[in-house]
Amino acid sequence: MPKQDEIAKLVRNAVEVLPEGGLEHKLALGRPLRIKLGIDVTSPDIHVGRAIPLQRMRAFQDAGHIGVLIVGDYTTRIGDPSGRSSERPILTDEEIERNAESYLEQAMVILDPDRTEVRRNGEWLSKLSYADVVRLARTMTVARILERDDFAKRFAAHEPISISELLYPLMQAYDSVAVEADVELGGTDQLYNLLAGREIMQSYGLEPQVILTTPILVAWDGEKMSSSVGNNIPLLAAPEEQFGRTMRIPDDLLGQWWELVVEREPSAADPMEQKLELARSIVRRSHGEDAARTAEAHFTRVVRRHEAPEATEEAALPLGDPLHLPALLVEFLGLDSTSDARRMVAQGGVKLNGEVVKDIDLPRSRLEGALVQAGKRRFVSFRKS
Repeated sequence: MPKQDEIAKLVRNAVEVLPEGGLEHKLALGRPLRIKLGIDVTSPDIHVGRAIPLQRMRAFQDAGHIGVLIVGDYTTRIGDPSGRSSERPILTDEEIERNAESYLEQAMVILDPDRTEVRRNGEWLSKLSYADVVRLARTMTVARILERDDFAKRFAAHEPISISELLYPLMQAYDSVAVEADVELGGTDQLYNLLAGREIMQSYGLEPQVILTTPILVAWDGEKMSSSVGNNIPLLAAPEEQFGRTMRIPDDLLGQWWELVVEREPSAADPMEQKLELARSIVRRSHGEDAARTAEAHFTRVVRRHEAPEATEEAALPLGDPLHLPALLVEFLGLDSTSDARRMVAQGGVKLNGEVVKDIDLPRSRLEGALVQAGKRRFVSFRKS
C-alpha cells in the first residue's frame, strides 16, 4: 500500500477525492497511473488559477505517473456550459489551433514534458459515427443531465439550452474512455463533468476513474480568476506584468494564494513582504530568477517610488505643431479614448519629465526629447527630431 505522506503530496489542496478509498486502490495496482486533465482552448492564456490542477498533475508526475493532457480542440467547438447562463460563442478553427499551441507552451511551465502525453479529443470525437453518438447518448438520461445547477436554473427560467450543450458532458466524459484514465483532475466547477466520466466509463466496460477536484482561485477583485474578465495572471505574461498584478492581491487573500499557488508557507510575517515574495515566486516559475529580480526592481522603481523605468519605449512624434496631448496618450500609451486622456490630464495624472502637465495642446519643442508618463506605469520617451 502507498504511504500516507506520499498520498498527501498528491492530494494537497484537493476539495474532493472520489470515491473514498479509490485513489489508494488505484495506487495499489503498482503501475504508473494515467492522470487526465482536459482543457478547452476558449482563450489563448492559462492563468495561475487554471494552473492549480496542472500543479496536481505535476505532483503525480513527480511520483512516477503519466500526465494525459487533453486539448479540447473538438469540445471547444461546443463550449463547456459549466457556470454559464448562455451558450459560449463559437471559435473558428484558426482561433482554436492558435489557442491550442499557446496552451501547450504555457502548460509546460508546470508539467514535466517527458511524462506528459498530449492528446487532442478531435482524434476520437471526430471519428464517431451517428450510431456511436446515439450509443453515447444512451449512457445518461435527460433527467440526470438536468440535475446540473446551471442547466436546472436555465430550464426553470425557460431560457434556451441547446442540444449541443446537453451533449457536452457526454463528449468530455468520452475522453476518459478514449484515454482509459485512472484519475481525472479539475476545478470544483467541473465536478459534474468528472462524475459523468465515471458513469460513462462504466457503461463502456472500463474501471471508473477517480476524480480529484481543486479549489477556485479568487483574484484581487474578489471574483473567480478569469481570462474573459481580465482579473488574471497569465503564465507567460511579461515578468513586470505578472509582478505588478500579483501585488494587487489584498492581504486577506494572501493565505489562499500561498497555499494554492506556491504550496508552502511564506517566510515573512509582514503582508507586504509576503506579497513581494509571492510575486517573485510566480515570476520565477515562468521566467527564471533573473527575470524575477528585474521585475521586482521595475516595480520598486516605477510603482513604489513613482520613478521612470530604466528603459522606456521610444517613439517619434507625429507631424504637427502644436500637438494634441490626449491624442498622443491614446496612440502611444494605450489610453482608451481622448476623453479618458483629457480626464487624466485634468486630474493631474499626466507628467512631462516628472512634472504634472495640465495643458491639452503642447508646442512640439516641449515634447521633443521628453519623457511622458500617464498614471503610475505608462511611459513613453519621444525622440528629438
